Amino acid sequence: MNYALVFSGQASQYPKMLPWLDTDPRAAATLHAMGERIGLDWRTALQDKSRRSNNAFAQVLITGTGLAAWATIKDQLSQAPAVVAGYSVGELAAFACAGVFSAGQALALAQQRAELMDQAVLGQQTGMMAVTGLPEPSVLTACAGLGLECAIRIHSGQSVFAGTDDALSQATPRLLALGAVCKRLDVRVASHSSWMAPAARAFAQTLATLPFAAPGCPIATNADGALVRNPAVLRQVLSRQLASTVQWAACMEAVNERQVACVLEIGAGSALARIWNERYPGIPARSVDEFQQPQGAVAWIARQLR
Repeated sequence: MNYALVFSGQASQYPKMLPWLDTDPRAAATLHAMGERIGLDWRTALQDKSRRSNNAFAQVLITGTGLAAWATIKDQLSQAPAVVAGYSVGELAAFACAGVFSAGQALALAQQRAELMDQAVLGQQTGMMAVTGLPEPSVLTACAGLGLECAIRIHSGQSVFAGTDDALSQATPRLLALGAVCKRLDVRVASHSSWMAPAARAFAQTLATLPFAAPGCPIATNADGALVRNPAVLRQVLSRQLASTVQWAACMEAVNERQVACVLEIGAGSALARIWNERYPGIPARSVDEFQQPQGAVAWIARQLR
């Protein structure tokens, strides 16, 4: 029996996330490297909504805190994960966790990724909105003419859409009238959509110069939802996901096919664990952020593997 790891994406960060990170010596090196890029006062910065949703801040934060949290528990686990996946920018932490590149390289990539994405929509007000309760085709039909694109497929009745701020504002009353639940995300760019095509091309050039090692376990990739171990393929899909729909439903199915005993979410909040439990109630999932100390997550995994 084995377990899976899924790394959180943007929009779940909050000031009191992962409170034990600050005092755990195993997290110190990664947090310091992260702090050199976004400031050591990142918890204070998270209290400022505008800073919290700032792309350059948030993407480095998500990558750094995810890898710092993983550093606190990885040596206490009896075995390595059978499969890993990362949600949106969480893919950088997933790749580093699997040994494709280092934590330091992941942080550098997060910073560059954010900068390229910001440049791609410079002068435009764009964002993202989660829509629950309507299938994707119904959402796009109701919002015809607004230019919305499906950015993340979570399941048949839940997706995330990217578009201009104006388009998302116009879409909201249309979708509410059809019984949908709409939630704007703390993301200021139209991620995983055609708006990001320039960023994806530039990021691919960066990745072409970075050595990729074969991962220690398969990675369920956002771009295709497929399990991948080939470094050349991993390099290609990591850039492609910036401008294409994240196939999170397919990622979850790929993880499920590995027949894991449990799934642990690494990062802030528990959104991915909740989504997993709704779809696969027979395989328990929890987030490391639910535990008072990282040892609680280690003990929980050990119980599931008995």
